[in-house]
Amino acid sequence: MNRKGVPKNVDEYLARVPEPARSTLNKIRAVIRSAVPPEATETISYRIPAFRYKGVRVWFAAFSDHCSLFPTASVIEALKKELEGFYTSKGTIHFPTDKPLPAALIKRLVKARVADVESKKRH
Repeated sequence: MNRKGVPKNVDEYLARVPEPARSTLNKIRAVIRSAVPPEATETISYRIPAFRYKGVRVWFAAFSDHCSLFPTASVIEALKKELEGFYTSKGTIHFPTDKPLPAALIKRLVKARVADVESKKRH
């Protein structure tokens, strides 16, 4: 990916991403948008796109052979059975750009992240 400094916004980040990763990230972005509260906003955090709702909640990014979603380790652990077959590490899930995007799974991950934040707020 072209690294001309930190992108100012998500659109600028996406403009730098080559296909097919750009299309995959646009789909991930749309799924996240559909799963976060309406007042959530887009931002750049750690040089990658993120959604902010009472703090940054989920990040997404393109790499050479995959796109990643970063919903935090607790969400990955909570949904690990559903993530079988995907490469995961402590805080990220890889989605190959040459395979269909599991939109319903991504939506569950994002909703779990928002719910995790809401439940912590009540304690």
